[in-house]
Amino acid sequence: MELLDNIPVSMPVEVIKRKLHIKEDSQWNEVQPLVEAALPVIAAKAVYKVCYIDKKLKDAVLIDGISFKSRVLRKNFDAVERVFPYVITIGDELQQKARAFNDLLKQYYLDIIGNIALTAAREYLEERLRTKYGLGGMSRMSPGSLTDWPIQEQKPLFSLLGDVEASIGVKLAKNLLMIPQKSISGIYFPTEISFYSCQLCPRERCPSRMTGYNEKLAREYGIDEH
Repeated sequence: MELLDNIPVSMPVEVIKRKLHIKEDSQWNEVQPLVEAALPVIAAKAVYKVCYIDKKLKDAVLIDGISFKSRVLRKNFDAVERVFPYVITIGDELQQKARAFNDLLKQYYLDIIGNIALTAAREYLEERLRTKYGLGGMSRMSPGSLTDWPIQEQKPLFSLLGDVEASIGVKLAKNLLMIPQKSISGIYFPTEISFYSCQLCPRERCPSRMTGYNEKLAREYGIDEH
């Protein structure tokens, strides 16, 4: 397992303004102090591992001896032999700071700032993988992003990585959500054509949506998320 500690987090002003829908200077004057207070408590860290696929079954794959059941994951790994499971976090201090405010708007601002920081940390890991392992195109999947690969798959993912809690302080709750909450997990894999789980999910109102639902592609994968 590889550890990335003290990941530099870049949060350009224009990105923050766009994510928070800030158009007036008066709004930014309210948000700027929160950004300045957030930066020192963001502790972005990641762990990842270079793994190889042992066996490809009809609707599952065996990675380093651990089974992952998903028709979509299996199809995405058709031409793949090496994958990169990961967990990323920015720690819990930012959320603690947010909870200290009684102002719900400030809590919301800090929550979005945390999401921006988490995305920046993920992009840092992605670029690291591209550079270190000579990868071109990459895509990723996360447990719970599709019914086909449910949140229960967090358990084998964490088992694959080892002691994630000891490495970066992230553990699984009983409901299999990660603690701290501002953490993400998944598997990166090389691909010539970018894949997004959103393409197979028809849910319309989703703040994390990156691209539109593709019914034809969903049929090709043999799943129905309705």
